[in-house]
This record gives sequence, C-alpha cells and structure tokens, in this order.
Amino acid sequence: MTSTTPAGYRVARALCLLALLTVGVEFAQASAPSAAEQARWQRQAQAVTITRDDWGIAHVHGSSDADAVFGMIYAQAEDDFNRVENNYLLALGRMAEAEGESAIWLDLRQKLFIDPLELKKLYAQSPDWLQALMNAWADGLNYYLASHPEVQPRVIARFEPWMALSFTEGSIGGDIERVSLSQLQAFYGKPEDKPLAQVTMQPSWIEPTGSNGIAIAPKLTADGHALLLINPHTSFFFRSELQMSSDAGLDAYGAVTWGQFFVYQGFNRHTGWMHTSTGADVVDEFAETIVRKDGKLFYRYGDALRALTTRAISVPYRGKDGSLAQRTFTAWFSHHGPIVRAADGKWIAIALMNTPIPALKQSWLRTKTSDYASYLKVAELKANSSNNTLFADDNGEIAYLHPQFIPKRDDRFDYTRPVDGSDPATDWQGLLPLDAAPHVVNPANGWVFNTNNWPYSAAAENSPKPADYPRYMDTFGENPRGLHATRVLSGQTDFTLAALISAAFDPYLPAFARLIPILIADYDALPPTDPLRAQLAGPIALLRPWDFRWGIASMPTTLAVFWGDTLWDQTSKAATRNGVSIYDAMAADAGTPARLNALLQASQRLQDDFGSWGVPWGEVNRFQRINGELQQPFDDSKPSIPVPFTSARWGSLASFGAHRWPGTKRYYGTSGNSFVAVVEFGPKVHARAITAGGESGHPDSPHFNDQAERYTTGNLREVYFWPEQREGHIERVYHPGQ
Repeated sequence: MTSTTPAGYRVARALCLLALLTVGVEFAQASAPSAAEQARWQRQAQAVTITRDDWGIAHVHGSSDADAVFGMIYAQAEDDFNRVENNYLLALGRMAEAEGESAIWLDLRQKLFIDPLELKKLYAQSPDWLQALMNAWADGLNYYLASHPEVQPRVIARFEPWMALSFTEGSIGGDIERVSLSQLQAFYGKPEDKPLAQVTMQPSWIEPTGSNGIAIAPKLTADGHALLLINPHTSFFFRSELQMSSDAGLDAYGAVTWGQFFVYQGFNRHTGWMHTSTGADVVDEFAETIVRKDGKLFYRYGDALRALTTRAISVPYRGKDGSLAQRTFTAWFSHHGPIVRAADGKWIAIALMNTPIPALKQSWLRTKTSDYASYLKVAELKANSSNNTLFADDNGEIAYLHPQFIPKRDDRFDYTRPVDGSDPATDWQGLLPLDAAPHVVNPANGWVFNTNNWPYSAAAENSPKPADYPRYMDTFGENPRGLHATRVLSGQTDFTLAALISAAFDPYLPAFARLIPILIADYDALPPTDPLRAQLAGPIALLRPWDFRWGIASMPTTLAVFWGDTLWDQTSKAATRNGVSIYDAMAADAGTPARLNALLQASQRLQDDFGSWGVPWGEVNRFQRINGELQQPFDDSKPSIPVPFTSARWGSLASFGAHRWPGTKRYYGTSGNSFVAVVEFGPKVHARAITAGGESGHPDSPHFNDQAERYTTGNLREVYFWPEQREGHIERVYHPGQ
C-alpha cells in the first residue's frame, strides 16, 4: 500500500456517462412565463411601493416581508442587473457558461461545495417563512426580466427560489475563494489543459482586505446616544444602498450585496451592525494519506482506512463558436471536505462553513433585531464565519463580536498550515459557544472598533487578552489602521455624527509616521561626499517637515506614497517568505540602502511622469467612472476627480486602493471606501451616508456618478430613513412593473 497521485486513478467511463445523464444543466433559454405566473407577479407588485429619492436610492415597502423582498430585488435589478446576475454566476458555478473555458476552474471550485440538487433539497426543508422570502426573491427577478425584454441575461434567464441558498452571507471574497485555482487545475486537470493566465501585479497594487467599524457608547457622545460607523472596504460598486420595510415590522437600511435580499451592513429603527473581515482561522486544510487497495482509493484515519467518496461534477462552458460544451470531473472527498490540491505526496482536503439554511436565516433575522439580546439570540445560529461585528442600539449598548462559526480545535496544532488528516486529534470538535470567542460588551472606555486587526485592541485596556484564547482566534495581528483608530478614539468625550465622520476621515498616516523619520535619519547619516546627498536633498527637504497627513494639495503625501510603494514592492516578498512584518522589514536597520534607493527611484518616476518630484497628491490620486462594466478601463485623458485619502496600507482609515493602470500615469482607485454611513441611535434613528460613484450602474442615469464628489471629500449626505425626511426629495413613486 503506497501513497499516490490523482493521475493514475481516473473514474470509470461509466460513471462519467452516468453523470452526464443525471446532472442537469440549464442550456436552453427559459420558457416564457405562464399567464398564472404573470398574474401572480402583478398581484404581488401591487402590494409593493418603491420610492426613489433624489439620489436614486430605493425605499421599498411591502405589505409583508416577502413583498418587501420582491420589491427590493426588483429595484436592484433596475439599478444593475448585470451585477446581480454576475454574483449568481459566481455563486452557482456557472461563470464558464458566460466567459468560456477559462472559467472552468472557477466553476469547479464553487461546485465542490454548491450542488444544485442538494440546494433544492435544502429549499424543500426550509421553514415556510424562509421559503416565502426565497419565492419572492425569484419572482421579483423573473418579473423584472419579463417586464424588461430589452435586458438579455448572459446565462440565467430564469431564477429559481433555491438559488438564493447558494449565496447567503454577503462578504466580498468568501471562504471558498481560499482554494487556489491553479492548484485545483493541477490536481483535477489534464496535461493538455492550458495553464491559467497569471495576472502579474505589483504587491503595492493589492489593497489590504478590510473594513472599519466603530461603536461609541452614549457616555462619550454629546447627545447621549450610541453611534455607529459603517465603513466597508470592498471593490467599488459591489453593493447597492437601499431601504426595505413592511407592515410586518421590517425596516432596514444599508448596503446590500447585489442579488441578495437582506441588508448586509446597516441598521433598523433600533439596532445597527457593521461587519469587518476577520483574522480568526475558520478554514482549515487536512493532509490526507492516500492508499490504493484492491483497485480502490482510501485515506488513512487513525488505525483504519476510510474510502474516499466521489461525486461527478459537470461544468458546462461556452465554446469559441458560442455553443455550449461540457467537462465532467470526478471530485474526491474525505470526511474533512473536498480534495483541492496535492502537496508533499498528500492530498489536501479543505474544511469550511457550508450551512446555507442557517446562514441565510441569520443574515435575514439580524435585520429585524430590536436590541443586543435579540441580536445575540440570532447569532446563536452560528452561521457567520468570515466577519467580526460592531454593534450598537438605541438602548445605548455597544459590542464587538468575533465570528460565530468557530470550530473548536486542539491548540497544539498549527492550523495555519495543513494538519495531519490521519490523526483524529486534528479534527474539528464542534463549534465553540459564543462566549468562548473574543468579545466586548459595553466596555468602560466607551468605544469598540475593528479595522481587520486582531480583537485584542478592540476596546483599549478593556480588550480581550490573547493569553485567554487559542492561537486560531487571530491570524492578522495589529495593523496601522488599528493604531490610528485607537489614536482618534482615545480621550474624546463629546462625539457627534459630525465628529465621527471626522474621525473616519482623519488624515493621519501612522505607517509613514514610523517610516519617514527612519528614512530621514538614513539620509542624515550619509557621508558628506555621498552622491545621494545632493540627489535626494530636495525630496528629503520636502518630507522633513511633513506632519504625516494626507491632503489633495499635499506634495509630501505623493512622494511618500511613491516611495512607500517602491519599497513595499522590493521588500514584501522576502518579508512574507521569512514570516516577518513588511513594516518591520521596511524599518529594519539593514534597510538603509534600500530605503534611500527607493526614494531615488520614486523621485525619478515622479519626475518622468509628472515633470517634478513635487506633485500635489490630488493631481495623481483620482476617482474615475467611465462606464458600467464590471471591470472598467481608466484613461488619463478623460474626466476624473481628485481623492485626498490613501491606501489603507499606510494606516488611512478612509481607504482608497489606487495604482497606475496600463497606459496611465495617474493612480485610479477600484476599492476601499465603498459605502460609508454614520448612525445615531436616538429616540429616532438618524444617519448620514455616501456611496462610491452613485446608485445606478447605467451611465445614462443621473445617479451613475452623482455622489462622486461627495465621496471624495467625505461629505456624507442625509439618509432619508423616515417618510417625513423624504418629503421634497422624491423623484418617483411606483409599483414594480410600471
């Protein structure tokens, strides 16, 4: 008995043929809706009112919660059906039907976890109230398509209720995306498969994943009301902004991931919730020892051998001539999860949360919570794996919560690497109770925050202590935004909405506050005869008096960012390989030559591209929205708007992930601040917000880019949550289909 590789063990031809017969794929265009369906949709549409305010934002009201879902998904489709469909092409593993053969591995990865047959069974097992919401969701999208025949879906011409279970949580970059596509192809592919195209990006072009959330207790606010900052950092235009309400008590406002029917980050009349990507380790790999015996494949588990299970997965794809073809794979599974790659003679299985019904229930039910106790009761569903939560309510309670889906594990093992799947001691041992994870409720210091940093600075001296928790509770550590948030929150006692906005856009850059003095000391230590003294005299003179704050007119910001990006690109790979913080590597004693040479290179690039190394930051750093494509081009010759804030990499709380693009000299942003809201939980909830660009994805809409200037200046607009606030600000009131 020996370990093996997948190449010699292909499933029998009969199994592949059986898969072709049993795994259905929707190749054909959906049939026209029946008269009964049309009548049902029209009746439900009459129970829904959509009010568009003067920013184009939909305020949807329905008689029932299901009616509200019908209306809000219809409104989303009006604003950007392309993004709605795209999210479900990804979620259902059907991207190759639109994009072609290159997307096969993307779809295979998804289908290792998402099986339409299983989702249909789960739909049938769902409680009646959840089925009603999923039915309304599908009906709303299908009614939109039926009433807009000019809209041609790329693939999904008809939505089915069970499809909502494929996309239940709302995060950008779900747990499934931890699986490497190139390694998946190497494992399941054929020798003749064309290698996946590798997108080469400078490390400095990759914006740190994340978001900011801050909750402030009444004792630190001017009016005695709890405050909440909602500041997701995602790719731009990733979510819609809307309000959905019903006669059944629903009334939620905020950011909705395109195609989902719940408010992902937002608030209702009583509570508010903000999610930030977590550093908790909730996705693990198990190295399986594979054994062939009597012509079958097994994996070792303790003293026994267990048979690997298989599932035939068919992936349709669009050929170059436009016709649909299909590839069928035999996917392998251990009890830990699907096999996704091979390494060091082992097959690697991955374990992650895959509980669609609880996840969808939790995502929906939290939007109807009325206080912290009811929010925590919903959290007991334990179906949130990728998010920390910042919470506030109108009782004045604030909280920081770690994810609720956290497997209990033996802390002797390092789960940041594949663990030995043959050792039963490495197995997950159920889920931890909520109070066993780091959390903070109503701390004495009066605030909680998270910036995708560890939970151990969430509430100053009242934060959880690392010694009290296993290692797998955090893999991120502290970051510059965490240091910045602590700085702006400490000592202030009279927060208002305006003051919280100011904190969210505070221009201090703590990474440069650490690094620039080291750079200047390097320069000052140069021998008098060193040629760098003359070459860098001007740039150093520009940086020496800088207060480490960004600004549109700031020349030091431009020079510092160009220098920092250059040094980051030169330092990051080795630092990551050696397990060293990139910031520590950039500041290391041995880094003097690299720091000075990086400044010389940065100065020269500014000179070449802009005619001077002294260039205002707003001249370089720009927001541009040319068209509504999922990936739009950038063009220096077309209109754009200056942006004062920088990448989160340098500790800017307001994040703008920008870099040069093919053919451009300027930096153009594609991620970072995407939706920003500040909420005050007084006797009546009050909020201000802003969305990158505008609500509509249609370039001919007045709301395609009408928020852009406000976005770049942090000038948040009034949220028209209450009907009386919308008076004088209404563009249109209508029923779906009108």
